[in-house]
Amino acid sequence: MLRVLGRVTSINVRKVVWALDELALGYEREDWGLPFRDPKVPEFLALNPNGQVPVLVENGFVLWESNAILIYLAEREGALLPEQLELRAMALQWLGWQAAELNPPWGYAVNALLRKTPGYDDPAKVADSMSRWTSKMEILEAALAGANTGYIGAGFSIADIALGLSVHRWMSIPADKKEFPAVADYYERLLSREAGARWMGPETP
Repeated sequence: MLRVLGRVTSINVRKVVWALDELALGYEREDWGLPFRDPKVPEFLALNPNGQVPVLVENGFVLWESNAILIYLAEREGALLPEQLELRAMALQWLGWQAAELNPPWGYAVNALLRKTPGYDDPAKVADSMSRWTSKMEILEAALAGANTGYIGAGFSIADIALGLSVHRWMSIPADKKEFPAVADYYERLLSREAGARWMGPETP
């Protein structure tokens, strides 16, 4: 049985469980990460020395980093990635872009407006975070507007799981935002998937 270590309030944990549900793979999930269980304890650090979630465990095999887990699951099951090399590379491009380019700008705004984290109360920094985030969303809007599959690439893939969760966070943020019609259509399409609706619920922004 596959084990997923991580709290579902983590967007990176939700990437993994969404993929597992799409693949109809059985798994057990254990809450790790504050406020549940501290991942900095020796037991967890022996699995992931970074002390971060998620971690995938299967028998003696241990894997961390959410995108690596997504690729492993897709390769293992022969699904959620295109077979053609160029299309596969494009899906992996967007998967990497989600983590490296789309996610970092939102940090301050999400902590200030969604999580209400103490210390994140500088209006100028919130505005800067939203501005940089909007610029990245403009890139996604242009890509989706030019697509003819309804998804970011040749069809639904692990890239859409990662991007969908990021879009969900954009849709959930209580702020004045630029409208992105193609992104909105994409979001509704992902929500129409059973696993998408499960992991992009209102309680998990």
